[in-house]
This record gives sequence, structure tokens and C-alpha cells, in this order.
Amino acid sequence: MKSTHWLSLILLTLVLLGLASAHQILVAMALPVGLYLLWGFFSLPTRVDLSIARAMSQERVVVGAPVEITVTLQNKGQRLDNLLVEDMLPPGLVVEAGVTRHLLNLEEGQRVSWKYTVSGKRGFYSLTSIDVVISDRFGIANDRRVLPTNGQLFVLPPVVKLKGISIRPRKTRVYSGEIPARSGGLGIDFFGVRSYQPGDPSNWINWMASARHLQALYSNEFEQERVADVGIILDGRERSNRIAAHTSIFEYSVQAAATLASTFLDQGDRVSLLHYGKYLQWTFPGYGKIQRERILRTLTGVEPGHSLIFAYLKYLPTRIFPPQSQIVLVSPLMTDDPDVLLQIRARGYRVLVISPDPVSFEESQLPDTPSVKMSTRILSLERHFLLQKLVQGGVRVVNWDVRQPFEQGIGRLNRNPLAVRSIEFRG
Repeated sequence: MKSTHWLSLILLTLVLLGLASAHQILVAMALPVGLYLLWGFFSLPTRVDLSIARAMSQERVVVGAPVEITVTLQNKGQRLDNLLVEDMLPPGLVVEAGVTRHLLNLEEGQRVSWKYTVSGKRGFYSLTSIDVVISDRFGIANDRRVLPTNGQLFVLPPVVKLKGISIRPRKTRVYSGEIPARSGGLGIDFFGVRSYQPGDPSNWINWMASARHLQALYSNEFEQERVADVGIILDGRERSNRIAAHTSIFEYSVQAAATLASTFLDQGDRVSLLHYGKYLQWTFPGYGKIQRERILRTLTGVEPGHSLIFAYLKYLPTRIFPPQSQIVLVSPLMTDDPDVLLQIRARGYRVLVISPDPVSFEESQLPDTPSVKMSTRILSLERHFLLQKLVQGGVRVVNWDVRQPFEQGIGRLNRNPLAVRSIEFRG
């Protein structure tokens, strides 16, 4: 359209100068320019019928994984001499290979296709349209249109495969699982001795106890293993995740929440997710692969935010979690958080805190100078006392140095699931 504007300006200038100076030659010079503009406008295609489709190799990928997109365009109308097609990608997607902008010359009925590869940050991307610009062969007149297409892409947070996480909530569910239920029945570990009942396998009989009572037999009883309710709380408060103006530790919290949810669901537990930030986003409890997909899709769209109401954990709605269940908080922690967590622990919940270390994270963003080292040491001591307050109140804590893989330290929880301690793993 810039060429059209310039030609129109030249035409208007020549006509005005010719009329003002009464020189016919200037008006005659404007005649070819006017005819050129008219030719461009009248040569613009009038019967335009384009069919476009987009196909993606995957609609569900993890962060950084490539996705190949194929665009197919068919001209069902008249010949198009100058057709510009551009796939306007939403912010967050990056083209890794190929191009999204093509200048084409299509005959009637011709079909063309092209491919390009993209990758993106965590999030949901809607690819619902492609822009086309139809112009005459001289590029004078343009007809811009938006062609609808179907396409969506979920870029999910990365999930680390863990062998398992040992927890011991006070209350379990009735279904068989991997958590000792503190009651006798079918299981692996020895729980006690009871009177023999018809139907007990012979290898259950405790012959030493039976030898002391000539008139009765006794059988070994094993501890039942069941599933439990696990509530994961993802701290999305801006005040706890924002380290600097454009730096946030929130992505590590999302990765930890996704890994924990996947691991607990693999163990058969019933898992729910609460995003606590600008607003409350609640994923109802559930089992299995469908629940994993629900949680991962929820984590795809969460972002840290500020809220005057939910800026502090004291407004945490713990009543949505079943009584005496397991609560897992993923949070960098603030100085006023331990008091709230200790109150939750006193209500009968088992509390596990997975805390990405903001001190080590910020240290990795700063230059290696003596002042930075001294500040890091002071802040690390303050954080140590903060975590020790939780440990002394019966809360299990994992202090995660985000420079190290998540699976490196979380496995230490399995050594003694009843031990209350702060587990730190640093590089």
C-alpha cells in the first residue's frame, strides 16, 4: 500500500501544479500515473477462493521439544499472481527451522504446502488463523484476509521420572497401594500375631507362638498397604517467586509440582492440585492418567501474580483437603510462612515442603565478587534458621538448589519417611 500512497501523492501533486500554473504538460504527465493506478485496482482478483489447512506433528510436547507444522494451501478460484501468506505465531513460540512467510504465484486449482519447525515456552498456544494478502501483479492494490484454521499446542512442564516418594499420612484410603496403613491384613511387612483362622496359608502360621499354646494355632499378620490423599499446593505468589525485576524462580516450582503429581499418581494415590497466587485454581482430586493430564494442563497455564488477599498463606483454604491427609507445598517460602505451616501440621495433616532455594538461584545470576559471596552467606544462614523452625515443628523440608537436578535430592526422602528433617542438596 505504500506504493499506492506515493503514486496517489504524485498524481495529486501533478494535477494541482498543472491547474495552478495552467501548464497542460503537467496535467498530461499525471495521466499515465492515473491510468497505472486504475489498471492496478481493476486487475485485482475478484473471485478469490482459498482453502488452507494446518497439521502439526504433535499437539502436546514438553518445553523445548520441536514441533513440525505443515501448512497446505489450495487455490479454488482464479489465478493469483501475487499472494503473500504469513502464519502469525503467538508470542512464546520460536521458529527453529523453515519460514512462516511465503510469496506465491498460484494457478487455478493449484495446491502448495510447506513445513517449518517451532518450539516454545511452557503455555497453551492457539493457532486459529493465517493471514493472506492478495495483490495485483504490480503490487498497487491489496486485499488482506484472515483465513481460519484449526490448531492448538500444549507446551507442558518437564516431568522427571522418580522411583517413588515415601509418605506416611495419618489416614489412608481403602484401596490397595504402597503406603503402610497401620492395620493388619494383606501386605509384606510383619505387623503382629493373631489367632489362626480357617483359610490362612500354612506359611502364615507362627509355629513358635503356637508351640506355647497346645490348644490353639496362631498366624502372622502383615501390615496393609493402601493409597492416600495427596494435596499439592503450588505457591504462585509474586512476592515469593519474583527475585528481581525480570527474574522468577516460579518455573522450577512448576517443574517440581509436575514431577510430584506424576510420581504420586504412579503410586496409585489420589492427587489434587491447588495453585495459590493471584487467584485460587483448584484441580479436583483424581486417579490415574486422566488426572495426570488434568494437572499438567493446569500447570501449563499457571503464572505468578499479585493479590492483596492471597499474598499470605494464612488465607490458604486447607479445608478443601481431606482431614489427616498429606499436603505437599512447593514454595520458595517467606519469613511469615512457617507459622501458618505449623498450624496446618497441628490440625493433623502431614506436611512436606519442597522449597526451591531462592538464595542459590539469585547467586547464579550475579557476578562472583566478595560482596556477593558475603551476602549469599548471610542470606543462607537466615534461610537455614527458617527451615529449622519448620523441622522442629514436625514438617519435612527439602531445600532444593535449583542448579542441581530435582531427582538428585528428592530420593533421600525415601530413606526414612517418618523422619522429620531438612534435606539440603547443593552443587
